[in-house]
Amino acid sequence: MEFIQDHYLTIKALHLISVISWMAGLLYLPRLYVYHAGREVGSESSEMLKVMEYKLLRYIMTPAMIATLVFGLLLMSIPGIAAQGWIHVKMALLLLLFGFHGACSKWRKDFAADRNHKTVTFFRYANEFPTLIMVVIVLLAVVKPF
Repeated sequence: MEFIQDHYLTIKALHLISVISWMAGLLYLPRLYVYHAGREVGSESSEMLKVMEYKLLRYIMTPAMIATLVFGLLLMSIPGIAAQGWIHVKMALLLLLFGFHGACSKWRKDFAADRNHKTVTFFRYANEFPTLIMVVIVLLAVVKPF
């Protein structure tokens, strides 16, 4: 506990860096799916998008998500944080983002196996979901309304 209090600002900075990296992926990957859904199966651009999607998810998004969780849990261990009402709403919204990350992973596997059946329009709407959640989480974390 003393370690966390002594290094609070460093842990908070690492948490924010992780969140930014994860969110960048959560915003960009569905945009790649928009482009991919409009490509012919087996085309050169479809195959290139498969590689891009895999690398983004595997090497940026998933490690950033894990780091976000680890640093966030460290911050949650500070006395009094868990008793604040806003943090419970934030945690529930984070569960939605974890679920969205999982959905992105499933959609990537569908594209990789050439079995995507979702439309460009579906992915355009899906692309907006993490933005809405992010806005609410940032407002909760900064304003701490309750």
